[in-house]
Amino acid sequence: MYKHPLQDREKMSPQEALTILLEGNQRFTQNISAHRDLLNVVNITKEKQHPFAAILSCSDSRTATELIFDQGLGDLFSVRLAGNIASRKAIGSLEYSCKYLGSKLIVVLGHTNCGAVKAACDGFTGGHIGEITKMIFPAVEAETETKENRSSANNEFVGHVCTLNVKTQIDTIWNSSDILRDMLNQGQIGIVGGVYDLATAEVNFPEQYQIFSSDHPLVQN
Repeated sequence: MYKHPLQDREKMSPQEALTILLEGNQRFTQNISAHRDLLNVVNITKEKQHPFAAILSCSDSRTATELIFDQGLGDLFSVRLAGNIASRKAIGSLEYSCKYLGSKLIVVLGHTNCGAVKAACDGFTGGHIGEITKMIFPAVEAETETKENRSSANNEFVGHVCTLNVKTQIDTIWNSSDILRDMLNQGQIGIVGGVYDLATAEVNFPEQYQIFSSDHPLVQN
């Protein structure tokens, strides 16, 4: 079984998994990368995978998680949907990664200037895109600071909604998945929310969105 070069994955804690991601993003912002023998990793992981983190992120072409966290093959279980929405199929994928592959951390990762968030800010409901924006609308409604110009033309408003959407999707995961809720209660996994800045390449994980216990206020719904 492939092991992260810094840690035995069986013994890795959710907090340690987050630290590895933070260190990887720091390398990415400095335009450096950890050395990996990728062909050797292909051979090691050909029979079984053991990603240490599962990431629900946006499908945006600029937000490839393996790159922005400087991770290699077999490191991340990547679930990508526009607007990083926690659809039932996305939650099922996260359950599989944590329950059966041993991932220690779930990351809900939004990003600045998100097209899906902008569409939700403008109330767009057309086509199947409307199925996506419908899951972001609660974040738009939760943004109460902006009284005027509540549209995608207001970058500050969009930024607020982006962050609130991360919380909204975490709420959905918590309320919809008995499997993940039980694993969190038992301390087997953590759930964190973050926002990737397209301009700086930095990922910010607000402390209030770092959940390593069911006592966390964010999951008390």
